[in-house]
Amino acid sequence: MKMELSRLIRNAKRIVFFTGAGISAESGIPTFRGKDGLWNRYSPAELATFEAFLNDSLKIWKWYLYRMWLIAKAQPNPGHTAIAEFEKLFSGKVIVVTQNVDGLHEEAGSVKVLELHGNIFEGKCRFCGAFYSKERFSEIFPIASKCFLKNLSESDFKEKILKGLSEDSLPVCPVCGELVGPGVVWFGEVLPEDVLSQAFSVSKGSDLFFSVGTSALVQPAASLPIVAKESGAVLVEVNPEETFLSKQCDFVFRGSAAKVLPSILKEVKNI
Repeated sequence: MKMELSRLIRNAKRIVFFTGAGISAESGIPTFRGKDGLWNRYSPAELATFEAFLNDSLKIWKWYLYRMWLIAKAQPNPGHTAIAEFEKLFSGKVIVVTQNVDGLHEEAGSVKVLELHGNIFEGKCRFCGAFYSKERFSEIFPIASKCFLKNLSESDFKEKILKGLSEDSLPVCPVCGELVGPGVVWFGEVLPEDVLSQAFSVSKGSDLFFSVGTSALVQPAASLPIVAKESGAVLVEVNPEETFLSKQCDFVFRGSAAKVLPSILKEVKNI
């Protein structure tokens, strides 16, 4: 099966890697919908909506800073690095479309990355629409800097963030003076139109479409593999668990991205 897929990869003109939380799980970042997912323990309505932010901004920022701290200490795993290697090996042919907000694809070396749900280290004002890059947001809210969080021990994080953070130290938008939230897409918000449009375009034009570590449930992103399949792409799933998409795939690998993708890459290089 890997040999047949490797030949298809070699001959493909456009390869899309569509990734979800599962690919980052082996980097120590909790998933949302798996058996141990975050949404099994916490309500999305309490932590990932604008209404929740309005009701208790301090609580929401402590929750996101906790996630940011976990991500800052994480490293790309072999799944991330394999995708980056595919991009180097097939220059101009590979693009990553990710639902993840952790930035680990870029850290692994991927260049062409579409972040459907934003990036957790960026800032976004829901009141005036101002957007702040990672660099600019770290100036506005220094404790949200990846470098700062990476160097915090667990005890320091609890002391300085969970206990020490107060409402008057939350980030304020330089444009309108309201509170800035994390640069991720919350429930009830639409995905960035330009990014989503590009994602559908590259999916429709793909020869090979990898669905990696995603439950393929959340719309509109869940439509991407279907659009690719209907447009003639070979559909490949890499996931330890069966998903809604599994029966429609041409190739299914029941394993983690960190194990499966490097083995496929090795096979491709040996052809």
